[in-house]
Amino acid sequence: MNTFINNEEFNKKKVIFIMGATGEIEPDSNFTAEDFCLQAIVYMEKIMKTQRVPIIVGGSNSYIEKLVEDPVFTFKYKYDCCFIWIDVEQSVLNRRVDMRVDQLVKVGLVDEVRQIFIPDADYTKGIRPSIGVPEWTDI
Repeated sequence: MNTFINNEEFNKKKVIFIMGATGEIEPDSNFTAEDFCLQAIVYMEKIMKTQRVPIIVGGSNSYIEKLVEDPVFTFKYKYDCCFIWIDVEQSVLNRRVDMRVDQLVKVGLVDEVRQIFIPDADYTKGIRPSIGVPEWTDI
């Protein structure tokens, strides 16, 4: 039986992720997954210097996956992670989403989306590829 313990595993810095929705990004912004990773690492290190554990809340799953899995950032070799996934029963989620959409429409969602809609715009960048935006532009 091998009883060797890798001390590096016990010396990894700790990071907590709470999976959630992404923040709004300007329509023409090109904030990439790499940008997210670079900023996350800078802020995590600042927080760790104060002997605190960084908590990353939100960020799209693809951004978080890039941070954790990309060999360029060597994240999983330096940090131990705890991922907290907020789960809710589907019927409760459906009711909340329905209410939220109704509220957004009341306060001007359609007009807001119309402002960012440009027929020949690049719908792969910024907020334009967000869930629902391409669907609203057909209105």
